[in-house]
Amino acid sequence: MDNNNKFKAIFEKAWRSIRLAILLGMIVFFVAGSTLSPSGFETRVESYTRQIQFDYGTWTLDAILGKFASWALSVNRFVPQEEQSDLVLDYLTQVGIVSDLQTQLVLIYADPNVENPDKESQLVQGMLEKEQKRLSSLAPIAESVLQSQLMTVIQEAGLGALGQVVPPSLYQFSDTPQSLVISPRDQILQVLDVSLLPVLDAEDMDSLENRVFNELDQSALVVPIGGVGTYPTMVMQSTNIVWLTEVIAHEWVHNYLTLRPLGINYYTDSDLRTINETTASLAGKELGRMILQKYYPEYLPPEEPPKNESANPGTALEIAPDVFDFRVEMRKTRVEVDRLLSKGKVEAAEDYMEARRQFFWENGYLIRKLNQAYFAFYGAYNDAPGGGAAGEDPIGPAVQAFRENFSVLGDFLRAISWVNSFDELLRLL
Repeated sequence: MDNNNKFKAIFEKAWRSIRLAILLGMIVFFVAGSTLSPSGFETRVESYTRQIQFDYGTWTLDAILGKFASWALSVNRFVPQEEQSDLVLDYLTQVGIVSDLQTQLVLIYADPNVENPDKESQLVQGMLEKEQKRLSSLAPIAESVLQSQLMTVIQEAGLGALGQVVPPSLYQFSDTPQSLVISPRDQILQVLDVSLLPVLDAEDMDSLENRVFNELDQSALVVPIGGVGTYPTMVMQSTNIVWLTEVIAHEWVHNYLTLRPLGINYYTDSDLRTINETTASLAGKELGRMILQKYYPEYLPPEEPPKNESANPGTALEIAPDVFDFRVEMRKTRVEVDRLLSKGKVEAAEDYMEARRQFFWENGYLIRKLNQAYFAFYGAYNDAPGGGAAGEDPIGPAVQAFRENFSVLGDFLRAISWVNSFDELLRLL
């Protein structure tokens, strides 16, 4: 028995070293990739964003130090298995407490009837500092537990190798950056994506977008990001366990694909980017549901009923005209925009998108700006029948159809991870 324990200890120590090597290798990949010499167009955009760009290098180093501390403490190992999920839920509750106190502070300083907001806010500020400290102490434990739970279901999905998950799941809660997405005005195509600080307000965003539009004649949009596939991955804080499990799984899939052609070519081809994002969305949802089913069954939402993909996308509104279907209406919008742009009617398309934005706003969907860049970004996440922002783009449906060819999620991911083009995906179908 002593020999077995010694062998186990040696194996665990060796595996920690391997995980560290993988982590450092991927850090070099991401950091080196961010230092490539920009083109002339990128240089002009960078002149607008240089002071507000997100620093991935510093964030990654801080995240690594945090993960080393977690490994050294191994805090989740001292928590009984049956209590680990409760700790995650406690963390989510604590996120809500901190968020509520932050909102109270904002309201105190915004209230014109408060004569001395500094004095009025002292009690709330003290409570906030106390609750933030508790949140900071809970975060590493919640991260460690969710990482372990994700790796367990990844193996159950047939994605383990020799009993291990490669790459290991590593993520950190963080204020996630926002992305400046740029598309040509005469077509829907993401030509540039610049990560910006998470603290930009609506006025800053609008000013930057207008500058790109007026000076570079490009469509631009600053969009929020829920997670980033760095390594460790970056995930926004949330009180929603359903959303959180899906996002950490989604970002892990990006890490998995990064080691294979589909991920390596993410920025070289817009079709491959859509295949990649759609794959991560499909697999992230499946893995997220597996985590909920195994560890948080009381939060598992019901399965969505299968939709008739051959049905006319306007059927839902025809059957129930008083029900506003966002996906159907957004699909209609994208199809019409594509039609107008194909005929060279750029300004007509932009006028139409603004009219539709107001239509969505009137129906409760508060879209700040609807333009070519909006569709270039959101159209890549084409994991549900109907198209939505993807319109009639055939790539998402092809990925969905390819997933149906496999009974095991792991087999699907292994197969699609080696796809080099949309034509190759069609041949595989």
